[in-house]
Amino acid sequence: MAFKSLLSVAGADHSDRDVRTAASLCADVGAHLSVLIMSPPPLVMWPPPLGDGIPEWPRQRAHAIAALEKRYRQIERFSQDAASLEKTSREIHKLLRATWRCYDVDIANCDQASVGNAVRQRALCNDLTIVGPALLNDINLGPLVINGSLFDTGRPVLVVPKGAEATLSPRRVLVGWDSRVEASRSVREALDLPANAEEVRVALVDPEATCTGNDTEPGADIAAYLTRHGVWVSVDRLASAGKPVATVLAQHAIDTSADMIVMGAYGSRRLRERLFGGVTRWIVGKPPLPLFLAR
Repeated sequence: MAFKSLLSVAGADHSDRDVRTAASLCADVGAHLSVLIMSPPPLVMWPPPLGDGIPEWPRQRAHAIAALEKRYRQIERFSQDAASLEKTSREIHKLLRATWRCYDVDIANCDQASVGNAVRQRALCNDLTIVGPALLNDINLGPLVINGSLFDTGRPVLVVPKGAEATLSPRRVLVGWDSRVEASRSVREALDLPANAEEVRVALVDPEATCTGNDTEPGADIAAYLTRHGVWVSVDRLASAGKPVATVLAQHAIDTSADMIVMGAYGSRRLRERLFGGVTRWIVGKPPLPLFLAR
């Protein structure tokens, strides 16, 4: 599919690097950029009521007063977050007016339980969410954004780690394939990328023969699908030798000088944060490559 609308999510305390990355991608493909600036405060617990609601015993009264003071500090921080969001919004507007004029900027100052839904609502109306280095390194906001944009919508995500060349026009694409629904969706969502690439390699780790025909070679089905869409494809069947699949794919990306990896995102609701952590750990120490994920 053609990418005509991109979403960039940034924390109020992040640098503008992620937004610059997304803006450059939009400029390359002529897409609209939606920026969502977020500053999730800690979960708020309401204090006990004043007056008769406060116990008369000294120790319990002290606890109640301490709870009230904590609540007031939280309100003050919430106000500071709102001011920080407004300041960041002004800075982002100034940046985008000078770089890419086809954009909109929104802010969301909500509790952590609402972050995923706020992101989901925007991701549903965009083709692709960009996860840049600042968001990738934010262990509090990053997983919530991944949940809202990737898992809760079915929309794809492009992870752009620090040092990676952000592009939606890669010359060499490596597709991780295992005949699962997630891998199929990642190929379909990213179809414009391999269609315009010079070289596309489909990599299968420890593949098994498919049941789509007599003596069908593993990977022949997805290669035929891509060929019908005008993509020149080569199929690489790799042995894991006991190594994790992600490690084998990362090494093969190095060996083939890939510019991007396309693969499916797996995991149940309980495994989402583990997926985010796994992606983060995977790219650390590896050559920085954009990672296109679909669910």
